[in-house]
Amino acid sequence: MRNSTAALQIVVAVPDSRLAGRIASALLAQRLCACAQTLGPVTSRYRWQGKLASGREYLLVVKTRGSLFTAVERAVRALHPYRVPEIAALPLGPVHEPYLAWLREVTRARPRARTRPHSRVKPPGRRARR
Repeated sequence: MRNSTAALQIVVAVPDSRLAGRIASALLAQRLCACAQTLGPVTSRYRWQGKLASGREYLLVVKTRGSLFTAVERAVRALHPYRVPEIAALPLGPVHEPYLAWLREVTRARPRARTRPHSRVKPPGRRARR
């Protein structure tokens, strides 16, 4: 094992398991993560627009390189229906060295340069929450 902040675990709360799968597939296809796990359903309790609220959500747990956080965040935001999605990263460490080597092998070393501006068009029929 070795203490490394080179690897992150990113947690993303999503409204349903189907969207969690869509985001996970997109991240894996772009080599932005090595692994994505869907947990839930979970009950989230939060304050939104001055009121206490709760709802059923799923957690997408993404393992990636620290250098890819911004690219992962951008990819998640492009698919996520919430105005303020939870995209929270925790450093992984210590990490079992063979696992860290695998994570590095299956993800790209650095994000690609953006070639066009990010579009934040909300899909029709989606609730705008958080």
